[in-house]
Amino acid sequence: MSARAPVATGPAWHLFVPKLFIVLRRGYGVAQFRKDAVAGLTVAIVALPLAMALAIASGTTPDKGLVTAVVAGFLISALGGSRFQIGGPTGAFVVVVFGVIANHGYQGLVVATAMAGVLLVIAGLARLGTWIKYIPLPVVTGFTSGIAVIIASSQVADLLGLSIDKVPAEFVAKWGTYATHLDTVNYAALAVAIVALATIIALRRFAPKWPGFLIAVGGASLAAWGLGLPVDTIGSRFGELPSTLPMPQWPRIEWQQVRELVPSALTIAFLAGVESLLSAVVADGMTGRRHKSNCELVAQGVANLGSALFGGLPATGAIARTATNIRAGAVSPVAGMLHAAFLLLFMMALAPLTRYIPLASLAAVLMVVAWNMSEVEQFTHLMSAPAGDRLVLLTTFGLTVLVDLTVAIEVGVVLAAVLFMHRMAEAVQQQTQERLIVEDEDDFAPAAAGAYDRRRRLPEGVETFELRGPFFFGVANLLGDVLDRIGQPPTLFVLVLSEVPIIDATGIGALRSFADRCRRDGTRLALVGLRPSARQALERMNVLPRNDVVLVDSFDEAIALQ
Repeated sequence: MSARAPVATGPAWHLFVPKLFIVLRRGYGVAQFRKDAVAGLTVAIVALPLAMALAIASGTTPDKGLVTAVVAGFLISALGGSRFQIGGPTGAFVVVVFGVIANHGYQGLVVATAMAGVLLVIAGLARLGTWIKYIPLPVVTGFTSGIAVIIASSQVADLLGLSIDKVPAEFVAKWGTYATHLDTVNYAALAVAIVALATIIALRRFAPKWPGFLIAVGGASLAAWGLGLPVDTIGSRFGELPSTLPMPQWPRIEWQQVRELVPSALTIAFLAGVESLLSAVVADGMTGRRHKSNCELVAQGVANLGSALFGGLPATGAIARTATNIRAGAVSPVAGMLHAAFLLLFMMALAPLTRYIPLASLAAVLMVVAWNMSEVEQFTHLMSAPAGDRLVLLTTFGLTVLVDLTVAIEVGVVLAAVLFMHRMAEAVQQQTQERLIVEDEDDFAPAAAGAYDRRRRLPEGVETFELRGPFFFGVANLLGDVLDRIGQPPTLFVLVLSEVPIIDATGIGALRSFADRCRRDGTRLALVGLRPSARQALERMNVLPRNDVVLVDSFDEAIALQ
């Protein structure tokens, strides 16, 4: 029987000290700043067109997205519990933001964002972050896939250049309106969208390190301006964008409005908490570091309050931008702060040029974002899960698309909780001293030796990812995205599982899919430190043994396979 893992015994306030303070306290020099500056610039280039596109999809002006990326992005990195988190507007908020603006106006959104910020701070101080990251996988996949469908649907008008005065918010009514206006297709806009989409796809395939979004949008702008194409642009629809940040202003709050906005604020807080913690878990797996989930929630809350004061949008940690930050060589939260600073410089220098950006090219960007969010492979995999999981997945997905995101999350979580309790009641109880919930660690305590050094010791063509805690629920869906975010498939992938005490059917299915993906890409998979109970579960479900998966006891033994 293994011994219980040690628990930090330092003062509680240690768990809320930002990672930035820890980094600076332990020494930060010119070499580290140079790496962070390169990473920050790289992420800023990726975030520039994305922030504007997400703001437009949310039913507001593109400058709101830039303000959010600058203000919230800076605060999330400066105050957060992750070294590598990049914050800003994300696709997860598009649906709820669009609905709040439609029902309560933009000032209603500002109030809802501020309320969500307060809720996130309270959740962090109450240490709920440790539990939020275990939201069941079918719920997460169901609402993210549903959001992807809604985002893609919202871009059809701009993609085709349809002449529609007002597009309905409801999914079915929206497509009915599209069908009755197909005779107004603008073929110039459609051509711009197709070329931009083809450019993004081609660059991701043949030059994954190039900023595909920016190149596609920039090329489309030059083509539309040079050829005089009759297409809608940011300038024709929104006018000239401001080149500076607005002055902070506290929103006017009315009690009746607050009561009406409570469901939306709860949804924003939930999405911000879940997505930021999933992003931090991805960063941990790529680097071997440990984030502080409750400190991260407090930072997300402060960042959303800051965004509301400057007239921005809700913000959270962005998984793809965080992974880009790591791959670009970031070593500390300074990279995220510099990403916000570079975006502000771009905003000040390039504001007059943004008026030439065709809306069709931004629609192409959002189509790619929607596809990335759709998690088609994960959705398909879950459709082969037990009936209870399929019910949770399809219910959450259907309610997200056809009814309301808040209702979808509420019903999905309740169904998943009932299903989980039923399974636990039927499960054979095993006496163990393992902690099933991985608590935050105190940065002031002695650091575990060698965790972060693994990535620095990786040979060329080798990638690594580490999982900690039970391999079920929200953790399982991370594996399916890892290889996509790496870019070029490695020759050897080292998956560290030494701190995984339990793996359930969902986790086993994710591991099997990940091994199949590695085999298709010609990547050898090494599992490090797989525990006997987990190995037995994998053997029972015929995931092991297999020729393309190697079991080793240590990280060094895995590296020697290269």
